[in-house]
Amino acid sequence: MQRMGTWYVGVAFLLIVAIVAGCTKKPNPVVRPQPPVTTTPDSTAMGDTPAPLPPPPPVTDEPIKVGGADTAIDSRNLDELNRNSPLLPVFFPLDSFELSNEARTTLQATATVLKQQASWQVTVEGHCDERGTAEYNLSLGERRALAAKAYLVSLGVSADRLRTVSYGKEFPFDPGHDDAAWAKNRRAHFVITGR
Repeated sequence: MQRMGTWYVGVAFLLIVAIVAGCTKKPNPVVRPQPPVTTTPDSTAMGDTPAPLPPPPPVTDEPIKVGGADTAIDSRNLDELNRNSPLLPVFFPLDSFELSNEARTTLQATATVLKQQASWQVTVEGHCDERGTAEYNLSLGERRALAAKAYLVSLGVSADRLRTVSYGKEFPFDPGHDDAAWAKNRRAHFVITGR
């Protein structure tokens, strides 16, 4: 009879633990920023090259502001920071993880922000366009994320603040199925995951 009572107490305890665990607030997912917007009309329909992406912010030693002169980065939560991120993605040519001069310039601006915001933890996501097998794209995405991370580390950003992950072709910036969309999807993307 005593065994039966112990069993009921054990089951009741497990139910209480399960209820409490189910009621705990789960963290909100990190919001991915929208794709870069081009400032010229879409010329890809006529067979021209896609419009260039906006240039990275200038590299300075002044504190970075987001959304204008009155809104400081320190007052933003993670979702707001990632929605209007000061960490711009870098883009890659087809089947490549080599950093172009433009990508290096963008990463220099990113390194400046990360040095100013020394407590930030960042995930470098590697992405690919929809072409190729899932395995190939995961591998290429990993190499893109590692290339961006290695360059940031070479610029003085601590490696223990940077985590890498590859999503291959799973999270495209642009869902289109043409060269302009694919160019936006071949990228290393930065998500601020901690402060």
